[in-house]
Amino acid sequence: MRVAVVDYGAGNLVSIDQALSRVGADVVIARDRGAIEDADALVVPGVGAAGPAMRRLARSGLLDAIRTWLADDRPYLGICLGLQLLFDGSDEDGTETLGVIEGRTVRLEDAPTLPHIGWNQVDRRRDHPLFDGIPDGADLYFVHSYAGVPRDVSVALATTMHGRQFVSAVARGPILGVQFHPERSGRDGLRLLANFVAIARAGSARTAIQPAGVTA
Repeated sequence: MRVAVVDYGAGNLVSIDQALSRVGADVVIARDRGAIEDADALVVPGVGAAGPAMRRLARSGLLDAIRTWLADDRPYLGICLGLQLLFDGSDEDGTETLGVIEGRTVRLEDAPTLPHIGWNQVDRRRDHPLFDGIPDGADLYFVHSYAGVPRDVSVALATTMHGRQFVSAVARGPILGVQFHPERSGRDGLRLLANFVAIARAGSARTAIQPAGVTA
């Protein structure tokens, strides 16, 4: 599986590259539209604020490619800021984001510390292959002060408590997002990335065997 990891100056690409490679992905760092179009799956990492991130994506020409990818319902994994960008906008700086999931990114309420940094439990809200083989309540690694609040709670895969409960993983079809950093979350994080690669591989296989004129 060829997995494109988007480089827009807002993520630790070395760790993500190494982690995805360990679980069998053929990783390409995407700095232009062509690298995304040739991929089987897309990973958008990131730390920081939505506004600068959206501006960097627009300047690099990657924003339109990501929008097209999402509109085509192709396998996507957003990590931390890459998840937050899926929502309509961010209260951090008022930026409009990708609008794939209805809702907004808001500051964590009643948080004992900000940013929320370190290991914390991720509690399952529904079964999903992204979490296959990962114990419910597993500790995974977070670095953030904001989190997305979906209007439709059915997209939530998992929640985490830090002051108040927040959504820490989402799924809308093949479009997935996690607020934690799987590339920094040890064995369970690697398992999640392996699960994402398997989900993307299965989706590609289904598409390949569709008869002419038939769509999934």
